[in-house]
This record gives sequence, C-alpha cells and structure tokens, in this order.
Amino acid sequence: MKRYLSAALAGLIFFGFGDAALAKATAISRSPEWVGSWVAAQQVPEPQNALDPEDLRDATLRQVVRLSVGGKQLRVRLSNTFGTAPLHVTSTHVARPFSSGLAEIDTATDQAVTFAGRTDVTVPAGAEFISDPVALAVPALSSLTVTIHLDQPPAQQTGHPMSRATSHLIHGDHVSDENPAEAKVFDHWFFLSGVDVAAAKPPSAIVAFGDSITDGTGATINGNDRWPDILAERMQDWPRTRSIGVLNAGLHGNNLLLDGDGQNALARFDRDVLAQAGVRTLVVLEGTNDLGNLSRSGTTEPEAHERMVRDIIAAYQQIVMRAHHHGIRVVGATILPFGGSDYYHPSTLIEADRQAVNRWIRTRGNFDTVIDFDTIMRDPGQPARMLPAYDSGDHLHPSPAGDRVMADAVFPALFKR
Repeated sequence: MKRYLSAALAGLIFFGFGDAALAKATAISRSPEWVGSWVAAQQVPEPQNALDPEDLRDATLRQVVRLSVGGKQLRVRLSNTFGTAPLHVTSTHVARPFSSGLAEIDTATDQAVTFAGRTDVTVPAGAEFISDPVALAVPALSSLTVTIHLDQPPAQQTGHPMSRATSHLIHGDHVSDENPAEAKVFDHWFFLSGVDVAAAKPPSAIVAFGDSITDGTGATINGNDRWPDILAERMQDWPRTRSIGVLNAGLHGNNLLLDGDGQNALARFDRDVLAQAGVRTLVVLEGTNDLGNLSRSGTTEPEAHERMVRDIIAAYQQIVMRAHHHGIRVVGATILPFGGSDYYHPSTLIEADRQAVNRWIRTRGNFDTVIDFDTIMRDPGQPARMLPAYDSGDHLHPSPAGDRVMADAVFPALFKR
C-alpha cells in the first residue's frame, strides 16, 4: 500500500502538482473536524415574510444567532438554496454582539470571512457555500453576529422566516460598523443557513427535525427558549455532553408528505440532516400538520384516514432507513395533542389517527428510542388536549414553559440504549 501511495504522489508531482500545492493539500487533510453549532432550515419566504427586492440592493444585512457549542474556530454557511440565479455576496463579517437582538457589535472581535481565500463569493442557484475557517473563539451558548453585504437583489430569496430573532438591514456597505443607524428591523433570517465550529472532540451533533413546534412558534422573540435551545443548555450542564452541538432544523408548517410553506420533510432531509457537520443523533417530531390538514379538509372517509396513518408511518420508516445508512441514531417523538386548536379543529377521527401513529412510534424497534411528548404534554383530564400550563394559548404550540418540559424529557432519552 505504501509503495502505491508513494508512486501516486510521485506522479502528482511529475504532472505539475508541485511542493507548494502538495503542502497545501496536506494542510487541508489535517484541517480540524467540524461540528454544527447552529442551523436554520431554508425555504422560499412567504410574500408577507419576504423583503422588498429593492431593500436588498446595495444592502447590509446583520443577523444574530445563538450557538449551541463553542470552539476556537468557526465557519459560516451561506445559502442560495431556492435562488433561481447566482447570489453575489460582496462581503461577510462575523463578530460578537453586545446583546442578542441588537445590531451593535464588539468591533474588537470583528473579522472578515473568506470563501476560497476571497472576501466575496458567488453562490450558484440551488447551492450553499461554506466559508474558510475563521480564527474567532466562541463560547458555548454565546451569540454571534453575521453581517453580509449584497450589491444586487437576488432573483428569488432564500431564508428562514420564523427566526424568533431580530435582524437589521441598512443600505450601503456597513459590515464593520459598530451600530448601523436607522436600520430596518424584522424577525427573519435570510441567506444564512449554518455556523460550524472546530470540534474539541470527535464531532457529534443532534439535529431536531420538526415543524413549528420545534421551530419555536410560541417562543419569546430573542429569548432563545425553544425546546432545542433549552436542550443545548442542558448539554452544557454535564461535562460529557458539552462538546455536542444541538441543531434546530424545525420549519414552520412542515409536513412529512406534502410541501407546505417549505419543502416536505423527506425532500429536505438530505440538506437539513445528512449535510450537517458531525450529526450523530436525529430527533424526529413531525406529523402534526399532516394530520391537521386532513382535519381541515373535512375528510371523513375511513379509507382516507387509514391511508394517512399508513403514509405517515411509511415516511418515518424512510427517515429511519436513510439516517441509519449514514450511521445516525434516530429518536422518535410522539405527536403532541392539539385538541381545541382553532386552526385545525381536529375531529375525533383525527384524534384516533394521532393515537394510531403514536402507538407505532412507541412500538419497540421502530425507532432507536422514543420520547413520549404525548404523555408528558397532555392534560390527564382531557388527553386530546395539551395541559394548560404548557399551552401557548392556541392549543397547538407549547409555551416557553412547555418547551422547557420537552427539553427536560429529551435530554435523558438521548442516552437510552
């Protein structure tokens, strides 16, 4: 084997792969292992959540995210996943903010981000670009400001509308400004899909794959109190888990089977789960919207309900199979009760469907382990409804108190065998 390797290297040098290039290739091979610290699932923003195209002409966009795990280096992921033409980003900077939700940064920490050694990058339509490493140490659970400048509006925007975090936009190139004045504010992320950090140990990350319950509807703006946020805090409480990233890949309105506000779960699975750095565990909380939309249709034929249950289970099986193929452990989460929801008005038939799906999730061997959110979150006196203490008020999404209870249930389940 050594003889073949030596011959191959000699051949590379002979054909012009000189000493400098070989040294660079060796350095790349010894680059740090990376683990995801923050992620946002991408979609085409709905009209009410999109920016006016002219807002993005000669525009500086400053966005704040909270990391789950820390490191001595980081890299940024920019997304043009749903763009229909190349996206030109003229400049990208990272810095530590003084406070979550505010535009002001600590300029002493401000650093330019490069892509293949250049400060500007053109992201092809449908693609994502990962930056070069940035030597900025970031603690676990700290906030990071990512600021980009666009010269021209994109043909179609890519973003994450339900950020529950305040972003800022101002015209002109102000990527290094301490506190851009008179900025436009909104609670959405655009073109920013992830932040990875150099792993202190062999990389390990948990992806929370779900809909608006995971995405954080019902959570506090700039409060970082979604259940994956709280789970990240739990991971920092125990030395053995402090190096494990927690990635919130929730997407509001997400379905297992049909496209909603964004792509269906199976369509986005490779991008939002398999492509994440260091993912070793997947928590799946999906299916509420599939059942709810059937309720909204008013369908009462038993065959339609049987087919829905069967199709949801088949989608779970696909997720488990694809994750296992990549060595990822899959944790199944039972579907929360949503009786009384003014949006879905679930019928007794839908409740029976939910119970049937949850029985399958609980059945040993279908998932690697199970988190029984249904049992934890339901009202014992009205099992089809969420316990009022955990209800955000819409009888569909948990409150911050409910999210905390969910995170408390996830933590021990991750370590069951």
